[in-house]
Amino acid sequence: MFTELLAPAKDKETAIAAIDCGADAVYLGAFAFGARKNASNSLEDIKEVVNYAHKFWVKVFVTVNTILTDSELEEAFVLVEELDKIGCDAVIIQDAGLLKKIIDANLSVPVHMSTQCDNRNIDKVSFWNRIGVSRVVLARELSLEEIKEIHDLNPNLELEAFVHGALCVSYSGQCYLSNYIGGRSANRGECAQPCRKKYTVKTEEGKIIANEIYALCLKDFNASKHLKEMSDNGILSFKIEGRLKDINYVKNITAYYREELDKFSRKTSSGKSVYPFVPNPEKSFNRGFTDCFLEGGKECFNFVSPKSRGEFIGKVKEVQKKYIVIDTNKILHPQDGLMYEDKGFLVNKAEGNKVYPNKVIDIKVGVEIYRNSDIEFERELLRSVKRQIGVKVEIINGQIRLEDENGICYAALLPAGEKANNPDKIKETFIKQFSKTGSGDFYIVDMKITGELPFIPISAVNAFRRNVFEALMQERLHAYKRQIQKQMHYVPYFQKEIDYRANISNKEAKAFYGNCGAAVREMAPEVSKPKHQYELMRTKHCIKYALGLCKSSERLILTDSTGSEYPLKFDCKNCEMIVLSKDIKKTGM
Repeated sequence: MFTELLAPAKDKETAIAAIDCGADAVYLGAFAFGARKNASNSLEDIKEVVNYAHKFWVKVFVTVNTILTDSELEEAFVLVEELDKIGCDAVIIQDAGLLKKIIDANLSVPVHMSTQCDNRNIDKVSFWNRIGVSRVVLARELSLEEIKEIHDLNPNLELEAFVHGALCVSYSGQCYLSNYIGGRSANRGECAQPCRKKYTVKTEEGKIIANEIYALCLKDFNASKHLKEMSDNGILSFKIEGRLKDINYVKNITAYYREELDKFSRKTSSGKSVYPFVPNPEKSFNRGFTDCFLEGGKECFNFVSPKSRGEFIGKVKEVQKKYIVIDTNKILHPQDGLMYEDKGFLVNKAEGNKVYPNKVIDIKVGVEIYRNSDIEFERELLRSVKRQIGVKVEIINGQIRLEDENGICYAALLPAGEKANNPDKIKETFIKQFSKTGSGDFYIVDMKITGELPFIPISAVNAFRRNVFEALMQERLHAYKRQIQKQMHYVPYFQKEIDYRANISNKEAKAFYGNCGAAVREMAPEVSKPKHQYELMRTKHCIKYALGLCKSSERLILTDSTGSEYPLKFDCKNCEMIVLSKDIKKTGM
């Protein structure tokens, strides 16, 4: 069984670190049109990542997954053409107009439909499959059963699913709250993250139910306990969220999931990584973890704080004027960051369980303490990780043959030399020097020598080693075969009419759906806000459930710090909550 571990990267350095830590594929943004505007890269940097990745048969995917205006569309298409030319293994897209241009031009670069396409039902995924795309990135909210149903109906379609990282509270691609509030569109890579702000929950009559809580803030996703089930149900690619995360986060989380996937599956790339740290997701940024939705759970929310909580340390046992005592078995260090409730402090000094904060804190016995910055662990993460490919070496009668773990071979004659006076010593020296692969891309798994070796100076052995390994790498790169996008074509859409939720922002996107037999009734809110009350987000997170009000018939409203109100609607049959815009009929706006 093969699985693909897909890691995020905000830049070239992070991408290479993710590859070194065991990723089978990495995804990063180009200089424009990615859904994380602050994580962009030049074509030169992407090409460098591609060249490095392909040595290990690691794939490189590039996000071009914002919706586009008419004036942007041609530039985005030219970008995709350039990414195709430099050998990227896929583009991840959302815009239907861009898809149309790729279809019409019959480009060879594989197309992956972004989770921003709202891929949460069988009809949508099956539509993309019939179009002929190479892969679909599923919505995070799908259960294991729903994933299996999608796979069973589309058995030859590659499915990708998130397994770790931040959760958008809304169905991806269906959040218009940031755009509605301040014109910063999530579908254009500019989300201001209003879901991480405080809100007051009240009734229509003004009764306060919960005052200034992080009502839309979710915990972070951690599906590590379900990887085998997800694979069995049809997931090929296991995706880590985090194109804005720092390099240490990516190294730790990638290494962790590499170890977890290796317990039951084979990786799609080559080489092994040896880590100078013990991977632990609790020690990297997290708001508390949830595996919500996979098995139908609802405990996904974190009303306390949108900040990183980190790992649980213990509870406060004693509070004194200058220090606190924590009931913990963890070793604490000066400059560790500790968190309680929505507050944090640094460790100024630690004497066993006795901790001296760097500032005055208001804390009580029994309060839970978390460490969101482990200074020693961060130092371990700064150490380099090198990924290397295993090679078997055999020397028979003056000829050397190398075979790597993928069966790629290279053969050459040994350097000429005089007959050795001490054959055993020469053999010992040759093996010792030839095995010194150091920081190179290969390591020796096994080495056999049959027959006598000529006398070869150590410098000549080292030069020969470098030359044959470079030749083997060239054979590997030649053997690497990039997947080619099959011919795509237009097929009937599963709806006759579509509204603003299809995120159509240019003429080509409208024409795409026209080619598929669907009439476009409304353009995207980024182009023209609906002339009626509309959904700002739809989510599996339910505030009524979270506040223990499931059976209450009261109509609820969210109010933000500016006093703006957002009516809530509850679709209990489908277990969904909807955040609405203002009722235009009532406000006259």
